[in-house]
Parts: sequence; structure tokens; C-alpha cells
Amino acid sequence: MNVFRHLIPVALLSLSLTAFAQDNSHHHSSDPPTPSDAQQSFTQLKTLAGAWLGPVKVEPPMPEMGNKPTRVTLRVTSRGNALVHEMKEDGTPDDPAKYDDPITMLYLDKDKLFLTHYCDAGNRPRMVAKSSPDGKTVDFDFIDVAGSTQYGHMMHAKFTLIDANHHLEDWTYMMPGDKPIHAHFDLQRAQ
Repeated sequence: MNVFRHLIPVALLSLSLTAFAQDNSHHHSSDPPTPSDAQQSFTQLKTLAGAWLGPVKVEPPMPEMGNKPTRVTLRVTSRGNALVHEMKEDGTPDDPAKYDDPITMLYLDKDKLFLTHYCDAGNRPRMVAKSSPDGKTVDFDFIDVAGSTQYGHMMHAKFTLIDANHHLEDWTYMMPGDKPIHAHFDLQRAQ
């Protein structure tokens, strides 16, 4: 009987260690986790880093805005954690106090891809991405806005990747009175 009394704790300890080893076996997998849709979209958008040039078409037509070449620059920053998007009319002097020069930041937060647009209207709309099934289009839907919306605010953005040297951008600005203005950019990589 004395022998059994000593074997029971050893048997229980062995069973515990076996169960623990089986329970933790998934923590030592050599397979990297599958990236989320947001991570895949962000990786895809970072391939747009560089300088781009192309015409913009505005609907409804606005004589002061339409069909002028626009320069877009995208730059990966912050150790790959952010993508800076800057746009301005081609040939415009570098004077952001006098000329439009909006900055947009794209970044991941957990499993979502966000966009914050630092607008010339003095506000900062924030949007969240949803990807197309083919991974070529990333749509950003409005979440909220900080700052005054007296002059309106950006409402929607969409990036469509055609190939390594061609992409489209669609931006929708909501004017006061809920009047949308849509700008379509057809951008080629600048040489």
C-alpha cells in the first residue's frame, strides 16, 4: 500500500506535464500568422511609395479645379508603420500657407487600416478601410471628424491599383449643405 501512495503523485505529475505540453504545442508553430485584410491592404498601399503625376477630373465641374495635373507623393515612414500621402497642383510653389497642400496619414491600428486627412479646410476627418476581394481596391469610409466643418470636410477616399506605375484615387468632399464634390485622379508614376 505504501508503494501506491508514492506512485500516485508521480503519475499525477506525469499526466499534468503531458497535458501542459499538448496544450502549449500550438505556441511553438513555425508558421507565421496569416496577415489580416487590413495588413494586406496596407502592405499593398505601401508599394505606391514615390512620386505620381496625373490629371484630376472633378464632378460637378469646377473651373478652378478640373483637369489640371496634380502631383501626389507617398512616403513610408515611422519604421514602416505609417504612409504619408501629400497632394498639390503641379507647378505650385512650395508655400502651404497660400496653396493647397493636404497631408493624409495611413496607418494600422490592431486589425484595422485607418486614414486621417489633414485638410486645408482646417479639419481632420478619419476613415477606416475595407478591401475588395481582389486586393486591388481599398475603400475608406468616414468615421468622424475633428475640427470645424464650416467649409465642409473629406468624406470618402478610394485607392485602385492598376499596376506598379499606374493607380487611381477617388476623393469625395462634402460641402456645407451635404453637397458632394468628387475628384478622380488618374496617376502615373513620375519619372
